[in-house]
Amino acid sequence: MRGIKKNPYPQPSIRRLPSYLRFLRRLRGEGLLKVSCTEIARELDLDSTQVRKDLALTGIVGRPRIGYGLADLILAIEDFLGWDRTSDAFLAGVGNLGRALIGYDNFRQCGLNIAKVFDTDGDKVGSMVFGRRIHRLGEMPALAAKSGVGLGIITVPAAAAQKVADIMAASGIKGIWNFSPVRLELPSRILVENVELVSSFAILSANMRRKRSRGVAAGHST
Repeated sequence: MRGIKKNPYPQPSIRRLPSYLRFLRRLRGEGLLKVSCTEIARELDLDSTQVRKDLALTGIVGRPRIGYGLADLILAIEDFLGWDRTSDAFLAGVGNLGRALIGYDNFRQCGLNIAKVFDTDGDKVGSMVFGRRIHRLGEMPALAAKSGVGLGIITVPAAAAQKVADIMAASGIKGIWNFSPVRLELPSRILVENVELVSSFAILSANMRRKRSRGVAAGHST
């Protein structure tokens, strides 16, 4: 059976949790011990009721007029996101985007370690990038069997994405973070998160265009 399993959690809520976590870690660095939904909502320009619902996904419950213990809330979010433990990942495609991800140090705060990287370019294979040796793509199954890695990251061109995804699936990888503009066809047991860079930019670009249009219209009306 092909396809992608539906995530049982509200996606917008999950996308907000990292923002909460950044704010909470900052408060912890300032020596604070408690925080309320109202404070989080004010900082992130959100509704406090929505914040409370989002945090409830983690299983933690705040106390009326007191809020949450800061350390407990941080741990609850990290546990829910799986960021309280390190997850090794294999990355395929050491182009500009792949190199940027490999060199992004903040992934460590998310419990993500890009353990090994792969490419098909013979000029790249064997060289080093941010302290990691670039392996041939064909080496992935054997290396995955040794390490038991569960996460794959795809940053190859669109034409190669499905082939790489199939290799990852055959290597036992259970989740794929896909940066290629291709909808992958994979067994339903494999979770896929597609990063739509162009779609994200389209939203920003369209909104900017509308804002410019409103500005021009307002100028004509004066």
